[in-house]
Formats: sequence, C-alpha cells, structure tokens
Amino acid sequence: MSRENLMLQIHQIQDEMLVMGSLVEQATMQSIESLKKRDIKMAVEVYNADRKINEKRYAIENSVLILIATQQPLAHDLRLLAALLEVSAEIERMGDYAKGIAKVVVNLGDFDIPVPIKEIDQMATLALSMLHRALGAFIIEDGETAKSIPAEDDKVDEMYNKVQRLLVNLMIEKPQNIDHAN
Repeated sequence: MSRENLMLQIHQIQDEMLVMGSLVEQATMQSIESLKKRDIKMAVEVYNADRKINEKRYAIENSVLILIATQQPLAHDLRLLAALLEVSAEIERMGDYAKGIAKVVVNLGDFDIPVPIKEIDQMATLALSMLHRALGAFIIEDGETAKSIPAEDDKVDEMYNKVQRLLVNLMIEKPQNIDHAN
C-alpha cells in the first residue's frame, strides 16, 4: 500500500472519530435535557444509543489494528494510530457518562427529587467544549491547544466534586430519596 493510501485510510478513521465525537455530544446534550425535563423516554433513547457509540469505538480500533498489522507504519504514522486508539477510548468513556446520566433519569422516574441541574449543565458545557477543542487539535495536530486542555479537566473535577457535595447534602436532608437517585 502506498503512503498516500495509508494517509487516506488514516483520514477516514479520523472522520469516523469525529462522527463518534458528534454522537457523544448529542448523547450528552440529550441526557442533560432529559434530566432537566425528567423525560424518561428521552433518557431511554440516550441509554440505548450508547451501543452505537461503543460499536463506533470498536470499529475504529479494528481499523487501526488492521492498518498496523498490514501496513507496518513507522514513526509519526504509528504514533498517530496509537493516539487514535487512545482518543477513541476516551470519547467512548464520555458516552458512558451520558448513559449514566440517562440511567439516573430513569431511576428518578416521577419522584420529585431535587437535582443540581445548573451545576451539571455547566459541567457538561465545559466538558463538551473540551471535547470539541481536543478533537480539533488532534485532527490538525495542534500540540499547543492539546496541551492546554488537560488543565481544564481540573475545573471539571471541581464542578463534579461540588455536584457530589450537593447531592450528599440532599441525601442527608431527605434520606428516603436515596434509593431512587442511584
């Protein structure tokens, strides 16, 4: 296989990763929306859509491994393919978080349990912004932008810890709601 053909296949895999990123973005936005509206039907759709995200990840991994096995890429191309494996796993993990939010919505059902929507929405907005910039930086190989993104993960962690504290306080105030909120 020629180098041009190898690069074409790598670009096709990158395109598939962008599609997977779009699926995760959609799942995340829908899971947050289902939480805001307590829309169980929408939450079930998000939960079920996770299968497509998982399938996309495994298709990407399969394509990368086939290219590595059949083309024996060197140096830069091999590092790029290894990065594709890592990035696809991380994006799929984000999809699992959206599925987790959807599961909470289903478990909450019609119970009137307060949830810190504002904080969760802010956290999701920041995480999706990071996803967009990380994918863009990866595709155009912008190392400076890519290096700046992990620092923002600390902010997401802070927001997560704040949400967790709020939820613990809600459980302390109304322990009868604990079974419905997990």
